[in-house]
Amino acid sequence: MSKVTVVGAGNVGATCANVLAFNEVADEVVLLDIKEGVAEGKALDMMQTATLLGFDTRITGVTNDYTKTAGSDVVVITSGIPRKPGMTREELIGVNAGIVKSVAASVLAHSPNAIIICVSNPMDTMTYLIQKTSGLPKNRVIGMGGALDSSRFKCYLSKALNANPNEVEGIVIGGHGDTTMIPLTRLATYKGLPVSQLLDAETLEKVAADTMVGGATLTKLLGTSAWYAPGAAAAYVVESILHDQKKIVPCSVYLEGEYGQSDICIGVPVVLGRTGWEKVVDFKLNDTEKELFEKSAAAVHKTNSVLHEIKAL
Repeated sequence: MSKVTVVGAGNVGATCANVLAFNEVADEVVLLDIKEGVAEGKALDMMQTATLLGFDTRITGVTNDYTKTAGSDVVVITSGIPRKPGMTREELIGVNAGIVKSVAASVLAHSPNAIIICVSNPMDTMTYLIQKTSGLPKNRVIGMGGALDSSRFKCYLSKALNANPNEVEGIVIGGHGDTTMIPLTRLATYKGLPVSQLLDAETLEKVAADTMVGGATLTKLLGTSAWYAPGAAAAYVVESILHDQKKIVPCSVYLEGEYGQSDICIGVPVVLGRTGWEKVVDFKLNDTEKELFEKSAAAVHKTNSVLHEIKAL
């Protein structure tokens, strides 16, 4: 029997729970929220689709009762305030740090062997906070951002190529921020063919630029943060872990020298399996990409320093 807890029954958390149930990733999904009745209502609404969609996963909603999360294999943390138009992910740190730290402690009190997936923004810094305060081994703390950013990258690539998005490969590394993520256009392919042979440099630059502001674009259109792709990306990471798929997925993980960085959680390609992230994959960046990664890491380090200023660490 496998069990996943999703903390935060807002748009992203509820979407994640729904995708997990529909795809029967786990036997049980617990949806938890601090607001009375919200998780229970959304869980019941989802369960009423079971016979329509043909899934057997059991979904339970609870209000702030962490005892119901006991024995979870994976915990997805989406808690915190979402972005509003014009806000950066970094501006959320003061409020979300306290929430995320408390949630991590609460879930681990009942599921000490769980793998934690962080979705809350600023995602790299919140992942770092969990790593530093939870006492968990580094392979069991994972930030979801790169999976989402890479999905957006492949979406924009497929549009530019007028191609099936499932036949496009592309990966985004670096910080999960509008100015820190690095779409690796050099390594992007369409059915094994480098996209640089199919798209001119100007088009590729636009694809990369659109990817980097993909979240901000949706926030401006919707008036709040996106949820379908972020929720599905979190579920994708959960499935890769629970089903021991050994997929290479860019995730924010704690580095100790890999890619030239230490004491930081930032997006790099990792192999995901039943124990969490198993190893960092070296993509052999060129000099330009290395320079971009160093700048991205410097920005994430700067954001992390706020944790000390607000005494979260």
